[in-house]
Amino acid sequence: MRIISLNANGIRSAERKGFFPWMQQQNADVICLQETKAQISQLSEDPFFPKNYHCFYHDAEKKGYSGVALYCKQQPDNIINGIGRSDFDAEGRFIEAQFGNLSIISLYLPSGSSGELRQNFKFSFLDYFALLLQERGLNDRNYIICGDWNIAHKAIDLKNWRGNQKNSGFLPEERAWMDTLFAGEQWVDAFRVVNQESEQYTWWSNRGQAWAKNVGWRIDFQIVSAALKDKITGASIYKDERFSDHAPLILDYNL
Repeated sequence: MRIISLNANGIRSAERKGFFPWMQQQNADVICLQETKAQISQLSEDPFFPKNYHCFYHDAEKKGYSGVALYCKQQPDNIINGIGRSDFDAEGRFIEAQFGNLSIISLYLPSGSSGELRQNFKFSFLDYFALLLQERGLNDRNYIICGDWNIAHKAIDLKNWRGNQKNSGFLPEERAWMDTLFAGEQWVDAFRVVNQESEQYTWWSNRGQAWAKNVGWRIDFQIVSAALKDKITGASIYKDERFSDHAPLILDYNL
């Protein structure tokens, strides 16, 4: 099973940059998109409902903002939109596809970079989502949670870690939240199971030639149930083309 995750930073923008022809060449079983920035009524059948895929969108109520999507080769048994709290779900940040005992989720965790108000919203989301993850980690389902988590976990996960310790995305509280998530042995960072190398980034600022200099952050993850750890067979970050300020994260699983 191949799963691709990408923050598209606008699905219509990604389409203009050639995302969909590339996507079709990957023969992925599931594609998880974040930050679609579109209402489903604004998307035509072709290319935004690609052939050979069952397509599901969970839009933000605000136009041109947030939104997540799932494209699945196999018809899911069930689709769940949202995490059950109206202020979070109004922003279109979570969609889950269930296949038997396996759930695949596209997640767009809030950013706090615009100021204190949104950082507090992010902390509130983290608190609520931690309870959900704890609950999910204890049930008998397997999960693959893909998306833009808007947190770089460790110093290896961003180029300028020393200068970003007071910035949203690398705050001590955010990193501690990730520490707690992985410490419980319920969840695993799938990419790091098979790739321990430095300078493995998935997002680059549009400022200061960050892309050209590879001054990036690894804030896009596929976080999986611990029971799936031995099923991870490969991981890569696609950088030959640019569809967004993020790069596609590709994971292969022996499922």
